[in-house]
Amino acid sequence: MRFQLFLSSTLLVFGLTLLSSCKEDKKAIPEDKVVVSFKNEGTLTLKKADSDTIIKTIVIEIADDDYETQTGLMYRTKLETNHGMLFIFPDVQMRSFYMKNTKIPLDIIYINEDLSIVSIQKNAKPMDETSLPSEAPAKYVLEINGGLSDTWQLDVGDKINFSLNNE
Repeated sequence: MRFQLFLSSTLLVFGLTLLSSCKEDKKAIPEDKVVVSFKNEGTLTLKKADSDTIIKTIVIEIADDDYETQTGLMYRTKLETNHGMLFIFPDVQMRSFYMKNTKIPLDIIYINEDLSIVSIQKNAKPMDETSLPSEAPAKYVLEINGGLSDTWQLDVGDKINFSLNNE
């Protein structure tokens, strides 16, 4: 009986040792090795509010589900000047973004259901978790490289229109 108890205890300890050493052997991908590629999913045109003057046309990636809207441009190490990410929400409400795990500075442009810019958060600081709220309810949010809203002279009231590649 003692031998069986000893043998059972030994096997249990051996099995637990194997399990814990297997866990240690599993390596997570280091955060600095995560590569997320841009997906060309459509185009977006920015226009001045008082005319049909086109400011800029860019290629966009779409974020329209929970995972995509929560992840956004996290882990990206670059964003081309003519690229952006358009977040499409099912409803209109006050929005707030932050820069957790986002490695590049961004301009965050809040847009209402009429496709008019309602506010802009300029040069959001990488990796900063400070809340960056809209100043009015928004249905869409456009993220572009930090500083481009000034370079392109975007203003509240300017308009967007967009089309998706699958439409």
